[in-house]
Amino acid sequence: MKRILQTISIIPIAIAVLSACNQKESNTKPNIIYIMADDLGWQDVGFMGSQWFETPNLDNLAGESLVFTDAYMYPTCSPSRTALLTGRQSFRTGVYNVPVLERGNDQTNIFSRWTVGHEHPVYAEPLHEAGYKLIHLGKWHIVGPDPEAEKDYPFQQKLKQPDNGDTSWVAKHKQDYQKYYPRGRGFDENVGGTWWGDPARGYDQGYKSESGGYKAPFKNPFIDDQEGDEWLTDRLTDDAIDFIKRNKSEPFFVNLHYYAPHRPTVPRNTAWLRKFMEKAPDTVTGQGTKRLEEIAGYATMIASIDENVQRIFDYLDKEGLRENTIVIFTSDNGFNGLQSSTNTLRGAKGTVYEGGIRVPAFANWKGRITPGISQTPICGMDYFPTFLELANISDYNETLDGQSLVPLLNGKKEKERPLFWHLASAYKNPPCSIIRKGKWKLIQFLNDGKTELYNLEADLKESENLVDANKPIADDLLDELVTWRKENKVPLPPASVLAY
Repeated sequence: MKRILQTISIIPIAIAVLSACNQKESNTKPNIIYIMADDLGWQDVGFMGSQWFETPNLDNLAGESLVFTDAYMYPTCSPSRTALLTGRQSFRTGVYNVPVLERGNDQTNIFSRWTVGHEHPVYAEPLHEAGYKLIHLGKWHIVGPDPEAEKDYPFQQKLKQPDNGDTSWVAKHKQDYQKYYPRGRGFDENVGGTWWGDPARGYDQGYKSESGGYKAPFKNPFIDDQEGDEWLTDRLTDDAIDFIKRNKSEPFFVNLHYYAPHRPTVPRNTAWLRKFMEKAPDTVTGQGTKRLEEIAGYATMIASIDENVQRIFDYLDKEGLRENTIVIFTSDNGFNGLQSSTNTLRGAKGTVYEGGIRVPAFANWKGRITPGISQTPICGMDYFPTFLELANISDYNETLDGQSLVPLLNGKKEKERPLFWHLASAYKNPPCSIIRKGKWKLIQFLNDGKTELYNLEADLKESENLVDANKPIADDLLDELVTWRKENKVPLPPASVLAY
């Protein structure tokens, strides 16, 4: 952590914001751009300590932003995106993992839904009603390939998905199932959002195809081919900028969810690949020491994100939109262990350890947010109430499990609160619940009741389980976690030995 804070020490520590940031004092609705990379790890960017990946634009922007060092998501994309878009915990939606990745049986698991129904509104709906023009670009992933197969819940078996290159589902998704798509959930436009989790699925050879869905033609039924198409991340950015251009006279919301750098790893170009192949490793994080060709290709995909985010900021500057536009940048979960690495954190995507759930994040608003560092833990469910407060929406009465970040953006010190996760199905770890409070993180596995306790301040690597050495703390956190489950009627797998 010391190295990370030193890396971003150019950012002033004072987290003060001009009073104009308080939206209740102004009738002006800010433009909102929410940029989310896919599988971008916490230390896969320079502003969080990497000396190997090259993100000069993101690093400069972080220096102008409020950086959240302890930002969290779920360990895989389906629950992260569902929690983000609905502002609700996984137990409310039944989305605990990516359905096709789950392991075990219907006794040791509660298998996940894929499709999020309209009983769970997404943030685009109240924003649309408040007068925003909204576009979704990129990964959506909160509709399943066959919503009809999800009616009999809980499931006896995990859900399935079509083979790569199979387009038999497209007709129904463009008609009957549009109600589950961005345009059926409050967005005015959708570019590339569908059920699949990676862009390679349009090709018969999937990950083995040369394109991987990143090189044109993209073979995504929800992206119209255009002359000049070359690289998916560029195309999504082009369409985001075009939407801003067409709607800059009214409040707009851009939901830009890049598919990159999710596998398959497709190098952006040979020159960038060669540069990273020849680059000396980062001795602290270990990046660049293993699977060099894979991580070098992944690095070029990150460099492309870095380049494209800067394009958006350049356009905002050119049009004089920066002062009324807040931009949030983050990732949906930790890095894929087949693509990247870090010696600083334990685990990777899919695990409940910090490498799987801690993500890079910053909020940028020129002239409104004074640059700084916040070590206050935040989670993906916090963005929904944040958007509501920014948009002056005070009459939203649906259930939300997060907390608005606007006070933090205003420089206010927030009262310590616990963060909770609940994963009732197995992927890389058995089903479990987690509580993070202050410097402490406790994990309880749902089927056998075993617990783990870590002091993240002293042991970010989560190398020493302190559940016996710090029994009073473990007991207090466990009581709070169990009480949370009990009060919220959180479901447990049938085979669980726990009462709550």
